[in-house]
Amino acid sequence: MTITTPAVGAVARRTRLVSARDIELFTEISGDRNPIHYDEELAARSRFGGVVVQGGVTSGLLNAVVAEQLPGPGSVFLEVSWRFLAPVRPGDEITATVEVTAARTDKPVTTLATTITNQAGVVVLDGTAVVWRDPVVAGA
Repeated sequence: MTITTPAVGAVARRTRLVSARDIELFTEISGDRNPIHYDEELAARSRFGGVVVQGGVTSGLLNAVVAEQLPGPGSVFLEVSWRFLAPVRPGDEITATVEVTAARTDKPVTTLATTITNQAGVVVLDGTAVVWRDPVVAGA
């Protein structure tokens, strides 16, 4: 089974409002109970100046874009290189953007530029990802 390779320059975006519940849910999954995510008083005295969500909550939005939109169903990360540049807080609206920078013609492998910005346009995550898309799932 063959699948269509996404075109270089193709872009997809997804936006979501981050909530305190996201912190709780991510803690249930990961066990990450870092006080920077829960202790308002301590977090206020930190370099972040307040509670921040776990990086997995932030980067998880990229999982959704890749799996649902570009390249789409059947996609899994082979490699990621992400820099977390600014904190994300409950109440922030973040937008994940992926852009195809390279696509192999011999395999369903795509390289993506990945960025997440907040409601003020501040880049909170920047980097790249290499994704493989399973032809069986993609063709279903």
